[in-house]
Amino acid sequence: MNTRTVTAALLAAAALTLTACEGTDTSADTQSKPKPTQSSAPAKPAGLTAKQAAAKLADATGVTDLGNPSDNTSACSNKAAGKTPNANDCAQLITTDTVSIYEYKTPAVAAHWVKAMKVNGDWRQVGRFALAWTARDQKLTSDERRAELVAALKKATASEA
Repeated sequence: MNTRTVTAALLAAAALTLTACEGTDTSADTQSKPKPTQSSAPAKPAGLTAKQAAAKLADATGVTDLGNPSDNTSACSNKAAGKTPNANDCAQLITTDTVSIYEYKTPAVAAHWVKAMKVNGDWRQVGRFALAWTARDQKLTSDERRAELVAALKKATASEA
């Protein structure tokens, strides 16, 4: 099993764990909690997609691509995995040898994931995107290159703000 497959599986498990529903509390002395509303089909955000962002980041850093780009959206989206959609699902995930690019519906959802996933490695938010360097090859990406990718994504998404 290669590192990319293992990483995708671990990310899927982490995503499902973080988006899992709370269990039912059956104790008589607790107040009922309002249930969060979930749309059955989260709307795709307008603007740059993670796939387009990967191409722009490659171009901005002077390379053809960021190394073996692949769409792993099902690792961070219940809908893409054929399950009930969740408000915290990603819209798209492009994984490369250099960086993983997570696209979310809103900056608030991106901030939620960056905060939750920082324990697993270097995650940085740029608007409604999160850039992560958690896979083996990605961990070899220098701090300078990471900063360059963040700056390039900020520039590419400036018109969305």
